[in-house]
Amino acid sequence: MPFSIPSLNYRAVRVGRVNRKQGVAFATMNKETLGVRVTEGEGSLPKVVLTSAGGSEAELYLFGGCVTSWKASNDKDLLFVRPDAVFNWKKPIRYCYLSFVRCSSIMSFLAVILIKQHGFARNMDWSILDSENVEGNPVITLELKDGPYSRAMWDFSFQALFKVILNTKSISTELTITNTDNKPFSFSSALHTYFRASVTGASVKGLKGCKTLNKDPDPKNPVEGKEERDRVTFPGFVDCIYLDAPSVVHLDNGLGDTITIRNTNWSDAVLWNPHMQMEACYKDFVCVENAKIGKVQLEPEQSWTAKQHLSIN
Repeated sequence: MPFSIPSLNYRAVRVGRVNRKQGVAFATMNKETLGVRVTEGEGSLPKVVLTSAGGSEAELYLFGGCVTSWKASNDKDLLFVRPDAVFNWKKPIRYCYLSFVRCSSIMSFLAVILIKQHGFARNMDWSILDSENVEGNPVITLELKDGPYSRAMWDFSFQALFKVILNTKSISTELTITNTDNKPFSFSSALHTYFRASVTGASVKGLKGCKTLNKDPDPKNPVEGKEERDRVTFPGFVDCIYLDAPSVVHLDNGLGDTITIRNTNWSDAVLWNPHMQMEACYKDFVCVENAKIGKVQLEPEQSWTAKQHLSIN
């Protein structure tokens, strides 16, 4: 879905209002919010830069509601963006830390994947609903509503809010989906998170005992199993779903950092590394994703919220 915009006036629009030029939604603050700055990012896409009083920094793009960088009090980025990432409004930014919603009405999760594997939220422009600073920690809330692009795939009215909170040693997100339609709908959702890592040294602790759906070697026919390892490693191609995953897991990125991944209401997890399918960069990242594989059913005016908290020791 191509978009173009000749110029951006980043200080022209108030919080909560959306100014649309040639189909693009963007918004900025009518007053300065400490630690929150809107600027022009790669490919002239609107980008929000968060800076905490403790020196940490994060960057997120309004296109896709996509967090592309998280630095905790130093210049070392803990997230990873693939070298073939595009910033052009034509394709989703590949890839980083972002939210996306896979939605359906009465269809199963598999049927939803067949429509569009990674949903439509990462292909749409989110707007800034609010921003604040709480004791030196910047907070930004993005909003996404249904439009012609989403309704072409999924004909329901909804509101998605994506709140990002930056602290000195952590970054938190809160995703809230509200049914604003007059009929029920269901959806599934996930956070597709690329962590910078040394793939040969990376491991994830806390998944032992989980039921697994291993999509290697056949993604269309995952093999059921049970995780027996204390630490899950990435010795080759990895594409595995962990059902009923714990609320806390720990990622050793193999670069000297341990990242604690806590969640509320994300019932499942996904580990992924493409190995030789992405020969140019697979050694430099691993994916540890919080997910809701089973569908969430919402009646009109009902909401669903899931939270994630990433922290570094």
